[in-house]
Amino acid sequence: MRRISRITVAGAATASLALALSACGGTSTSAGSSESKEGKGLAIAYDVGGKGDQSFNDAAYAGLEKAKKEFGYETADVEPTDGETDADKEQRLVSLAKQGYNPIVGVGYAYASAVKAAAEKFPDTTFGIVDDATVEANNVADLVFSEEQASYLAGVAAAKSTKTDVVGFVGGVDIPLIHKFRAGFEQGVKDTDPKVKVISQFLTQTAEEGGFSSPDKGKSAAEGQIEKKADVVYAAAGLSGQGVIEAAAANKVWAIGVDSDQYKQEALATYKDSILTSAMKDVAKAVYNLAKSVEDGKPTTGIVKGDLKTGEVSLSNSNPKFAADAELQKAIETAKEKIISGEIKVKSS
Repeated sequence: MRRISRITVAGAATASLALALSACGGTSTSAGSSESKEGKGLAIAYDVGGKGDQSFNDAAYAGLEKAKKEFGYETADVEPTDGETDADKEQRLVSLAKQGYNPIVGVGYAYASAVKAAAEKFPDTTFGIVDDATVEANNVADLVFSEEQASYLAGVAAAKSTKTDVVGFVGGVDIPLIHKFRAGFEQGVKDTDPKVKVISQFLTQTAEEGGFSSPDKGKSAAEGQIEKKADVVYAAAGLSGQGVIEAAAANKVWAIGVDSDQYKQEALATYKDSILTSAMKDVAKAVYNLAKSVEDGKPTTGIVKGDLKTGEVSLSNSNPKFAADAELQKAIETAKEKIISGEIKVKSS
């Protein structure tokens, strides 16, 4: 059963939530069974790029949808706004908490300050933050991943698939989180074939400049790498990665997707035959598991890390050509086993 503190605050009107959030991003709510006694449940606040990025944010939404279906309660998902401040993010989380949503997840490291502040104000509400391990509180779960491990496997795939001995990496923003993706990818390439050159590029220095939300920037960067003979390009750039995939398809080279299985994304269906694989992290599972822990009355808190061993980072196998390449699959599986055993230590910077 859910905690009493949660149930007692769940009676406020949804209209009030909409009014409270109108100044700091749009929101949508979705009710479960009208007979549910549990009231309001999981709410997520999206990162830059918002819902529809076919990547990171959409994975969080998939976790929300699973929780809504299983637990039969009302959920909410809230969009970011351009140029918003930490105070705006905090207001968004506080508004959700006042309405009785529990747990509440900030999708992305940019929510660190807001989650910390909101969690202090609402100690009986469980908060989660994806991709940040700096918030220490009794009611906060830091949902983090070993992205470098999946990226290493993407590097193996790239090195085995290139015909030009040149591959590319496009990072959305020049920050430590994206450095993990680059480091793992470059190490995987070099360990597999030292002759292969890696061209790496970050789109912007800050998220506010659009590094995670500008497909045109991603497309331009990929085109530049392809001109330099890259025939496999890996993007860790959120919504901007769609431009990378578009450029790869137009130039008949391989793209490697990120976070979600982008081969399966409906919005990318036109380009799917150019998506070799995707380095995935199961944000959906992490978000759902946090919701389940609250539903079970045993809220998860502290650092919760997903890696190859737990299965929460992985390489997708949806492209039939990729899946059918026995030599490539053997190389990836061997690398995976060595990472899990500790024989291969993957760098994170």
